Amino acid sequence: MGIDWNRRTCARRGHLTYLPHEEHHRAALRAATAAGDAWRCLRCGDFTLGPPHRSGPAAEAPLVPRGKVLRDLFILRFLAVERAVRGVFIVLAAVAVWQFSNSQDAVRRFFDQNLDAVRPVAVHFHYDLDHSPVVDTIRKTFGYHHSTLVLVASLLLVYALVEIVEGVGLWRAKRWAEYLTVVATAAFLPLEIYELTEKVSWLKIATLVINILAVLYIAFAKRLFGLRGGRAAFDAERRSASLLEAGAPDGAPAPAHHG
Repeated sequence: MGIDWNRRTCARRGHLTYLPHEEHHRAALRAATAAGDAWRCLRCGDFTLGPPHRSGPAAEAPLVPRGKVLRDLFILRFLAVERAVRGVFIVLAAVAVWQFSNSQDAVRRFFDQNLDAVRPVAVHFHYDLDHSPVVDTIRKTFGYHHSTLVLVASLLLVYALVEIVEGVGLWRAKRWAEYLTVVATAAFLPLEIYELTEKVSWLKIATLVINILAVLYIAFAKRLFGLRGGRAAFDAERRSASLLEAGAPDGAPAPAHHG
């Protein structure tokens, strides 16, 4: 049994009712009961007692996400949280690189002193610290110039900013954010594939799969770049789910929703 996204959202946020000024639209949304007038929720379609939350011309009624559109919004917000969290971690990495660039010599001395302290333990377990890939990688970083580390920190901050902007835009369901996410994510896919050729890890594989699925899903589900009819088809799909349009009698003017 599939998830009823409409009722699920109404259970969490409450119903959203609207009193249109036009009688032909009003009749489709109102039901007379012994306890008084009940108004149809624009999201889940259930009737609820009490005065409507908002009123006005049908053309000014909110275009409430319903059904598939609501499901897509939930997925976009999941991706928004993932992008925002990733952006925060990248900021922390940039700060760490920046601090390291300003105290490189002190960190090198600290590392060498502690390496000598743990050497007897490593020898006991037959581990060669002098030829350890991890130790070699750390020592290589000590050879980087200060300007190189500053550049790396700056690029990480730019990358983090892009991720956070994507997250905010996706959470608010902005179309420009969907384009930005698809373009930015697709641009980094070759780098992620290259990293897999260098060293395979489950984390890298999972990240690559998630990003590929995100690019394909957003591009096709949101009809970006003219796919599946483009913006016109996307707007028509949203309007077709509107209870105001679906409930209006034949020949009645369709409301031009806002939002």
